[in-house]
Amino acid sequence: MTMGEMKLTTDDFTEKNEPFALFDEWLKDATKTEPNDPNAVALATVDGDGLPDVRMVLLKDFDEQGFVFYTNFESQKGQEILGSMKAAMCFHWKTLRRQVRIRGPVEIVSDAEADAYYATRPRGSRIGAWASKQSRPLESRFALEKAVAEYTARYAIGNIPRPAHWSGFRIRPTSIEFWHDRPFRLHDRVVFSRETPESDWDSKTRLYP
Repeated sequence: MTMGEMKLTTDDFTEKNEPFALFDEWLKDATKTEPNDPNAVALATVDGDGLPDVRMVLLKDFDEQGFVFYTNFESQKGQEILGSMKAAMCFHWKTLRRQVRIRGPVEIVSDAEADAYYATRPRGSRIGAWASKQSRPLESRFALEKAVAEYTARYAIGNIPRPAHWSGFRIRPTSIEFWHDRPFRLHDRVVFSRETPESDWDSKTRLYP
């Protein structure tokens, strides 16, 4: 059995009536096989003119409520999400020859959730959240290093508070598609969909590759 076939049968697609358990299995498989960051995911947003943007982020949590990542809300992706409150994700696990595509509206996580995750970050990363004016022009590397030094001195002792502009987004999916590589590009594709994030999953459709 190859890595791409690990724990995968047609029944995984046809017997499950909701996608979160299947995603959980696939992410666990990726954690065993991917050499770097199995939780890395391409995040797609659009700007005010409808022009798409995409970049890699790290999934930090997921459950039946949705898929969570954290960022500076003043960054380009932060501003684009706040402008539309919609986003999409695509996981690609090359070792397993699998993809998962997720689309839906976005909500901001609670302050308690953001504080709890922020407290788990390395101290240097917490300093970086203060020092980096993410996505904005940087005159020199020295300017960034100076800002890091200034905030390191400011928070030399004790707790480093979470910046008000730094928090998390949760994509609440209305569509989740599972893709698995098959010979001759005759891939398996199954999409789960629902009307709203509060609805039950009311559609499960196999797609042509």
